[in-house]
Amino acid sequence: MTTATFNGTVIASSDETVVVEGNHYFPADSVVWEHFTRTDHATGCPWKGTASYYSIAVDGEQADNAAWVYESPKDAAAEIKDHVAFYPVVSVDS
Repeated sequence: MTTATFNGTVIASSDETVVVEGNHYFPADSVVWEHFTRTDHATGCPWKGTASYYSIAVDGEQADNAAWVYESPKDAAAEIKDHVAFYPVVSVDS
């Protein structure tokens, strides 16, 4: 089981993460969405496409744009469609 933890709280947990470029991508249904707020931030990757971002808040601590998702990835990255990955401010343990 791979878990993502922020401020002592598990915010995602799955046996079915996909690892791309060293990042665990969690299926959307494994994420505790109550801790996430979508932002206007977006970035582009030449082979994955455009990533949308979320800020995470748990018990008064917030990390802006700490999670991202490819909702419409390019074909080469189809396996991470609607999967969520995290910046190192979130602890990911497998």
